[in-house]
Amino acid sequence: MKNFVFCLMAMLVIVGCSKKEVPHYTISRLVKSDTANMLTVNIGKRLSQADLLSIAAKVKSDSSALTNLQLRYLLPGHNDKNTGENNFYAIAKYPNKGNVTMQDTLKDADGNEVRLRITGLTEQVAKQLLALNPKEVQGKNILGRFVDDYNETVIIPFTDATDPKKEIYIIELDTTGKVVSATVPMIDKKDGVEKLVVTHRGDYCTLKDSVLTQYSIDDLGLPYNSIKSGI
Repeated sequence: MKNFVFCLMAMLVIVGCSKKEVPHYTISRLVKSDTANMLTVNIGKRLSQADLLSIAAKVKSDSSALTNLQLRYLLPGHNDKNTGENNFYAIAKYPNKGNVTMQDTLKDADGNEVRLRITGLTEQVAKQLLALNPKEVQGKNILGRFVDDYNETVIIPFTDATDPKKEIYIIELDTTGKVVSATVPMIDKKDGVEKLVVTHRGDYCTLKDSVLTQYSIDDLGLPYNSIKSGI
């Protein structure tokens, strides 16, 4: 009898350990087209492939009425209406059963074939970028550290208390710590918005509520990227 109870408890432990908890997420937008139902999935941090697949399985299970399901994972601070090429941390697509090929070997937590493409940096690389502390910013008032997933860089705007002009400086570092750009933006204040103009053609960024939002002069006021400070 004792052996039976021991075996039963061991089985429960194994079952409990094998059932992975789904990371927290929210759904903020559904876009329907003739070819896909695209859901914006807001995640709280950079996740592993396994975590993204567990979320995908849960969303697919809860959205069984939606065919041709696509999930677009969005990190905090980012906007799914940005015009840039790398708005989403990852994109998961469920192919129709008739379109499944031999290359579709990746499956979600429920065993459904899924095509997952992660474009964002891993948490490990992001932490590496955020830990960079070049001499240019040491002792300065750092306004935030922003990881640019598309360029694999960290953007650091800062001010210098000893600067009589009280200017804002922006440097950008790659994963090796090399400075790839250094800018003293022109400040343009209009209609209560402070624009940091970073190019001669008029491209600019704004910094508000720990979110760096970048704009191209060609996009008619729509941001092409937005990044929340930190991981």
